[in-house]
Amino acid sequence: MREQGQLCRSLQTAPIPSGVISQTKLIVSPRMNHNHTIVVGRKISENTVTHRHPPITAMFEAILTSSSQITFSASSSSIISHLFPIKNRSRHTRQSFGGSFACTIRCKAVEIAAAESGIKEEKRKKGRYALENLTTWLLKQEQAGNIDAELTVVLSGISMACKQIASLLQRSSIINLTGAQGTINIQGEDQKKLDVISNELFCNCLRSSGRTGIIVSEEEDAPVAVEETNSGNYIVVFDPIDGSANIDTALTTGSIFGIYGPDEQCLFDIEDDSTLDEAKQRCIINACQPGKNLLAAGYCLYSSSVVFTVSIGKGVFAFTLDPTFGEFVLTHEDIKIPKTGKIYSFNEGNYELWDGKLQSYLGYLRQPGPPNGKPYSGRYIGCFVGEIHRMLLYGGIYGNPKSKNSKNGNLRLLYECAPMSYLVEQAGGKATDGHQRILDIKPQQVLISLQNEP
Repeated sequence: MREQGQLCRSLQTAPIPSGVISQTKLIVSPRMNHNHTIVVGRKISENTVTHRHPPITAMFEAILTSSSQITFSASSSSIISHLFPIKNRSRHTRQSFGGSFACTIRCKAVEIAAAESGIKEEKRKKGRYALENLTTWLLKQEQAGNIDAELTVVLSGISMACKQIASLLQRSSIINLTGAQGTINIQGEDQKKLDVISNELFCNCLRSSGRTGIIVSEEEDAPVAVEETNSGNYIVVFDPIDGSANIDTALTTGSIFGIYGPDEQCLFDIEDDSTLDEAKQRCIINACQPGKNLLAAGYCLYSSSVVFTVSIGKGVFAFTLDPTFGEFVLTHEDIKIPKTGKIYSFNEGNYELWDGKLQSYLGYLRQPGPPNGKPYSGRYIGCFVGEIHRMLLYGGIYGNPKSKNSKNGNLRLLYECAPMSYLVEQAGGKATDGHQRILDIKPQQVLISLQNEP
């Protein structure tokens, strides 16, 4: 009986490995990761390992499972024979151990199985309401070494700017923020009131982060150098409101941003007035690197939902703003563009101004084809962010090519095409200007257009 007591204590204190038990044999089923093209799933292996006389650790593994029906291929007597050779046990032990030990094992198994079932049920219930917000996700990425603490602060500052812009857009008609500002930006475009306000919000949030050194905006005539007292190392490029023509009709708009690391060969002191002469502007231009050097990029979609989508080079993740407590919550994890799509997005109002080869390509898309014998459907929102967001989720083709009236296209490489191309490639897609990969193109000036877009 002393040996029996020692055995029972060892069962209670032994470690708990994972395992699966069938009714006729002991099965150890390790979990394997299987990466798929579109989603990442987990699948349980069906390979089995059978033990005629399992050692005490394997036997304990069999006991601590969620199965309520536990039987062994080996009888209780064979287990006892394995644990206690005949010559080392008394007749009394042989008589008492068979029934008592088997009863202890079975009772313990049922008890532990019920406890495990309760724990799993509790975790499942908690999983229904478990939310991971953007701040928590960024801290996890920092702990994993994917980003540093400074980049975490910059991304948090951008998300704060996006929340403020979303609030203004929702109330724009009420607080008289619709209509034109009466000014023209450096691109030659009429500025909306919210263009100016959103640009100011972005700049203020980036300045206050204390981690941004250079700010480049579509709405600014020149790059903005952050004051020395608040400056950091990162270069942030952004379009504060994409698709601002949609504001007055309450249609989809968005914000686009990209973050570059500092150029160690381009350091200079910034005067109090933060005015940059020509030499310093050339230095900043050198710091505006090709899109392949981006450390992070993303956009914020303002529509029926406010969706903050970001990539730090480890896939694409989307967070939806929960208005009940004002936090971006993870809703789309590791987005992958479907291999086949059903939608193409071009501004076909310019069809007659396009190159003949492009016209032929669009004609090809309109023809019925596999897999269902239907042609591509044409969809055009008039907002770059909205078009790319739909493509990330549903696949398809988007383009804004050059025309006879616009030799360089309508999109800027630095703060529109490069960040979006970064996201597209991180989601498994391709982005090209028709001749080369967009992320390989180095800007020759801060304000530059691109002939084609992804």
